[in-house]
Amino acid sequence: MKIRLIRSATLRMEYAGRRFVIDPYLAAKHSRPSFAGHSLNPLVDLPCLPHEVIAGIELAVISHLHSDHFDPAAQELLPKDTPILCQPGDEAAIMAKGFLQVTPVVESLTWRGMTITRTPGQHGSGSVLADMGQVSGFIFQAEHEPTVYWAGDTIWYEEVADILTRIQPQIIVTHSCGAVWGEQVPIVMDAAQTVAVCRAAPQSTVIATHMDSLDHATISREALRRYADAHGIGPGQLLIPADGETLIF
Repeated sequence: MKIRLIRSATLRMEYAGRRFVIDPYLAAKHSRPSFAGHSLNPLVDLPCLPHEVIAGIELAVISHLHSDHFDPAAQELLPKDTPILCQPGDEAAIMAKGFLQVTPVVESLTWRGMTITRTPGQHGSGSVLADMGQVSGFIFQAEHEPTVYWAGDTIWYEEVADILTRIQPQIIVTHSCGAVWGEQVPIVMDAAQTVAVCRAAPQSTVIATHMDSLDHATISREALRRYADAHGIGPGQLLIPADGETLIF
């Protein structure tokens, strides 16, 4: 299995002999609006040409429709006959963009030898949740492959903890930039919550992503590494890949 972090939340995966992309965000540097008033987004360029991100893929997985997870550039570049998996309620909006094969994952489904299970997420807390709306993560399982739990845009809360206990994934992918919204309300995991995931799943490898790319983030890769090291979570368990880096399991 290979996981390549492209940028932000965008992953390109090779799993069970299949190639797919998760949450394609292909915008050029500074071509999208600011989220926090600090800078245009994204803060950095892609590590490769946009078409290389999606070249040869057989599937796209879209966790939710926020603009940093499925942006206009991705909507234009992704071939319209690409099979797309999404959360229930998003299929009509995706099909309205011209995509022809859109399937909502209600609970789980089997696709070409792998089982894909949708998981809940909590994209913040309090009144911010009304702004953020529904989000999802996904679990990937296949014979002779590690179980991967891609948590998506969520904070650390009881549902995530329950999934770790029930599923015991070998690989966990977190969004760990500590992004905030409104009155500085965290809407994804920060350093402390990422360490909480590591402690709750000590036998798992945790991959922290969605970092150093958007202007409402509060935690950098460097800051997360320092915090994790100071709290006993080393690079043997917590991986913090650079944009463009490929991890092989």
